[in-house]
Amino acid sequence: MAQNYFQKEIETMPLEEMRKLQSEKLVKQVKHVYENVPYYRNLMDEKGVKPEDIKGIDDLHKLPFLQKSDLRDAYPYGLLGTSLDNCVRIHSTSGTTGRRVVAFYTQNDIDLWEDCCARAIVAVGGTKKDVCQVAYGYGLFTGGFGLNGGSQKVGCLTLPMSSGNTERQVQFMNDLGATILCCTPSYAAYIGEYIKEQGIQPEDISLKAGIFGAEPWTEEMRKGIEKSLGIKAYDIYGLTESTGPGVAFECSEQTGMHINEDHFFAEIIDPDTGEVLPEGSKGELVFTSLDKEGFPLLRYRTRDICVLSREKCSCGRTLVKMAKPMGRTDDMLIIRGVNVFPSQIETVLLNEGYEPNYQIVVDRVKNNDTFEVNVEMTAEKFTDKVSEILKMEKSLANAMKTMLGINPTVRLVAPKSIARSEGKAVRVIDKRKLV
Repeated sequence: MAQNYFQKEIETMPLEEMRKLQSEKLVKQVKHVYENVPYYRNLMDEKGVKPEDIKGIDDLHKLPFLQKSDLRDAYPYGLLGTSLDNCVRIHSTSGTTGRRVVAFYTQNDIDLWEDCCARAIVAVGGTKKDVCQVAYGYGLFTGGFGLNGGSQKVGCLTLPMSSGNTERQVQFMNDLGATILCCTPSYAAYIGEYIKEQGIQPEDISLKAGIFGAEPWTEEMRKGIEKSLGIKAYDIYGLTESTGPGVAFECSEQTGMHINEDHFFAEIIDPDTGEVLPEGSKGELVFTSLDKEGFPLLRYRTRDICVLSREKCSCGRTLVKMAKPMGRTDDMLIIRGVNVFPSQIETVLLNEGYEPNYQIVVDRVKNNDTFEVNVEMTAEKFTDKVSEILKMEKSLANAMKTMLGINPTVRLVAPKSIARSEGKAVRVIDKRKLV
């Protein structure tokens, strides 16, 4: 396909020029954060670093890291980088102990985020002649709003469908001739199954490309989606802490995702020592937001394990590439696009009067994630009345949905029935083949 760019000067910028731009932005950002974010200023002071010590990207390693626990401790306003009067929106993910990660956005932050998503849409062949169907969730979740804004910046006719209601999704897809689909890969696979059940052939719909992210997916799953929908399927990466989808995106070569490094500087570190590793090394991905105003995170540890590469790309973009994440350094699970921590399950159980004896079982059936939580009944709660057990399971499931934003299947089991290994229960069984 012909190579098109949304912002060619940036997307094909020589490395030396990019480094100069990044250094200028970093110096300005560090000064701004030090003066406006007391939480991070204290971290810098503890490490003995002052803004004047940061003269460019080569000095980035001197700055302290931020991690998920910092975002929890600083909730809700502790990492706010500007006056609340300047902020126009928030987005949020679930927190590990009920405290959510709340990210603030100025209008400029939203404009730059939409530029990043527009780059992703153009990279898959999107133009103002396309009809872009956004079936990511809207609301506090970043997916819908990010791709919606990017689509409009490209000039596509944008269908803000949100997730679910597959019958309506397919009706609009058909009636309005959608050419680009944006959603989670599992939902794309489900739409593919649905149209097959309806007797619709891939060639009967107008889709040509899909932009899928927010959850892990395999090359095997990519091939299945491409076959069922008759499209080319592209990956996109993002995290609410940095902005949302569009931090990185796949191009036509599909050998990794280009990072929008004029806005996000990426490092790979040794997860145990924090040492910055050379290019091509496998390690933990760390991002610095170079120009975010509302929620400017410096050296944020994503916990994603991957590799960065600057090998020349046939698409012409010079932006560094990140490989698809190969795992995590923490115990977070991504289920149906939602971040889930075992500690959240424990919090719910303790609040509801149970002991934290449980097991999370995740699987992928027909490209859809299943999410089951087996919970041991305490001696006090033990009963053999089916009606009482069902009532307790429903109550627990509702409490977990409130905490997680996702509905699990809860099964109460007899005390001591979850197998222990060396005295400890195996907390997570993930049967999905994600790599």
